Amino acid sequence: MYFSVYRSKMAPLGENRYEYDLVVLGGGSGGLAAAKEASALGAKVAVLDYVTPTPIGTKWGLGGTCVNVGCIPKKLMHQAALLGESLKDAAAYGWELEPENIKNTWSTLRQAVQNHIKSVNWVTRVELRDKKVEYINGLGTFKDPNTIQAQTKQGERTLTAKYILIAVGGRPRYSDIPGAIEYGITSDDIFSLDREPGKTLVIGAGYIGLECAGFLKGLGYDSTVMVRSVVLREFDQQMAQVITESMQERGVNFLFKCLPSSVEKLDNGKLFVRWINSQKEEFSDTFDTVLFAIGRRALTKDLHLENAGVELVGEGDKIDVVNEQTNVPHIFAVGDVLYKKPELTPVAIHAGKLLSRRLFGNSSALMNYHNVATTVFTPMEYGCVGLSEEHALEEYGADNIEIYHAYYKPTEFFVPQRSIVHCYLKVIALREGDQKVVGLHFIGPQAGEVIQGFAAAINCNLTMSVLMNTVGIHPTVAEEFTRINITKRSGKDPNPQSCCS
Repeated sequence: MYFSVYRSKMAPLGENRYEYDLVVLGGGSGGLAAAKEASALGAKVAVLDYVTPTPIGTKWGLGGTCVNVGCIPKKLMHQAALLGESLKDAAAYGWELEPENIKNTWSTLRQAVQNHIKSVNWVTRVELRDKKVEYINGLGTFKDPNTIQAQTKQGERTLTAKYILIAVGGRPRYSDIPGAIEYGITSDDIFSLDREPGKTLVIGAGYIGLECAGFLKGLGYDSTVMVRSVVLREFDQQMAQVITESMQERGVNFLFKCLPSSVEKLDNGKLFVRWINSQKEEFSDTFDTVLFAIGRRALTKDLHLENAGVELVGEGDKIDVVNEQTNVPHIFAVGDVLYKKPELTPVAIHAGKLLSRRLFGNSSALMNYHNVATTVFTPMEYGCVGLSEEHALEEYGADNIEIYHAYYKPTEFFVPQRSIVHCYLKVIALREGDQKVVGLHFIGPQAGEVIQGFAAAINCNLTMSVLMNTVGIHPTVAEEFTRINITKRSGKDPNPQSCCS
């Protein structure tokens, strides 16, 4: 049974039998957002954060996955790869360059990225201090429903709290094949790798795997993606196919319907990988780096949740919540530990803030987990919001939806004669009335910047009537959504006739 907890039902802050009003387990984006918001509303707050080193010894500071080994370093390395493409385009625009001298130095890039991350770590700690949030660098576990046991360098410490927030996030999974943990790495390691990645095998074809393979190829390294079943499983599969073809065009190799069997380290330091395909045929090759991107596990099993009575679901590591509230009324959870919720940084941040406002600020605003936009930062970016074509068909039926689609030509691609065959977008709408839009999908430059604005529109019940009557900004790629008018049902050619057609 779940309960709604609001500030009006609380004892006055600081006037209870607990040491803290709120203890947050996890110093990632969601936990920190909740902690700072709660403190600003007058609560006494402590945050516990601890990073268990990876098998090769990688560890990092305060801020969680996004800041240290996720969104931020990923975007910076993606940008580095895009700059390499732009340098190649520059000659066509009149810049005098020496193509043979254009190369990336991994050690310089890695150090620049790590310097930025460390600066963010420092700013985060200062901000917590300024906002009067107590930061404890220690591993917190439940002793009982209101008591946290903290293991720190200084020893053991006990904290009691009226409310406890679980925001410990997750870590990458390793395959159970021989040599995976001994010789493989994950996204936790790649951004601080102390050597060039070289020829890399990425095992896994979710967004993390594709992003890593994409920027590595853009930086000049041979990259191969091993796909167990489908690419970008949770995304629109037509768009996933376009992304796959776009990456193949750039030279990323794909091994479809394959499973790794083992990883061995040779005398020369190379990694010898064996795998089988769906026909049980065996293959092998050598690589400099093997990166596992086969999914993530929530770090809930380290918390001794049984001592608090918090139930786990899914594969035994996720927490089912109603409005961030677990089955234990005073214990809450946000972020990647949640069952069947978007595992995205902005989602955790917003949910954490809204939760603190409900607990300590008399608010009743709830988190909306629907129509959350996201972007896959592959070389040709893919941004989307709302339903995929598959989910729209499942929910509404083929006779009740209309799918508008188009290929387009980014103006900046003309002069260097860049390939435009994968610049594609589609809008999924209901057929009735003004045709309410239920899904938007875009592949092309700056997809994240494009889709963000349309995410606000779709949450305001955007219709095709409104979209078609919106005047676009010319020449931009975002305006293509305002020009879209061909449906799949019509069978007409969705390719543009000119830049202004």
